[in-house]
Amino acid sequence: MENIKDEIFEIEDKKISLDELINVYKRKRQEKQFENKAVKKRKQEQELKPYQAELIKLQKYLEESNQKMIILFEGRDAAGKGGTIRRITRYMDEKHYRVVALGKPTQEQKTQWFYQKYVQHFPVAGEIVLFDRSWYNRAMVESVFNFCTKKEHDDFMKGVKGFEKDLVRQGIILIKLYFSVTKDEQAKRFERRKNDPLRQWKLSEIDLQAQERWDDFTNTKYDMLKQTNSYNAPWTIIRSNDKHKARLEAIKVILNSVNYTNRHEAIEYVLDHNIVVSGAREIENMEIQRAKSGKFIN
Repeated sequence: MENIKDEIFEIEDKKISLDELINVYKRKRQEKQFENKAVKKRKQEQELKPYQAELIKLQKYLEESNQKMIILFEGRDAAGKGGTIRRITRYMDEKHYRVVALGKPTQEQKTQWFYQKYVQHFPVAGEIVLFDRSWYNRAMVESVFNFCTKKEHDDFMKGVKGFEKDLVRQGIILIKLYFSVTKDEQAKRFERRKNDPLRQWKLSEIDLQAQERWDDFTNTKYDMLKQTNSYNAPWTIIRSNDKHKARLEAIKVILNSVNYTNRHEAIEYVLDHNIVVSGAREIENMEIQRAKSGKFIN
């Protein structure tokens, strides 16, 4: 084999070994793959732009009508929440939206009313606030990792529907999005984070345990949806294995939540139900899975 690789070929008056030819071929193939990926990404970003333009109209409408909007982004780690938030806000007027991503509660916050640290970030008239994780941390992460007591968890689950009903009654437009990714896809995204120095900051100790605690999170997700999906504040599930489709459909959900003026009717606003699932339907799907196999497969 070594002799074959050392064999010299003459191409356009240039001498080159088989080994060098192989390396040139591999390099060209990688360049082509990178080029195809870049072209695909540009195409996807272009596809989002008409909807991002509609978000600007929606934002303007909320400003003129003095309405308030809160959007909750929940879901598993690496499910695409942050990337979706960036696409939603990319062209928005920065004066009229805020992204809130709260860290661990301080000792002082632990002594406060549970919702107090969130309420202080609520929108004023004409503003949109996007919570990158929200009060539902108590129902999901805090519950799975025992960061809260059982009483604290139970009190939250009993009271959150009333809390959200009051928000909606006071005129706040509340959108609750849960990003759902498969276990295999989550593992792939974690692996990319480990190996990419630009993404390593995203990988936390909690992330490293997410795969091991997959079933715990699934069971907790079911309990959360079952107890907190309501008429006043329903959950919308976004299947996010395909990041681009998830981003596009999440934007459509937001646009469909308000009858704003000057809507561009030529755009397709109908939701893709392979990507978007109502909270009620997700509960049914999970119950069917459990009835058939004895456990949730989600």
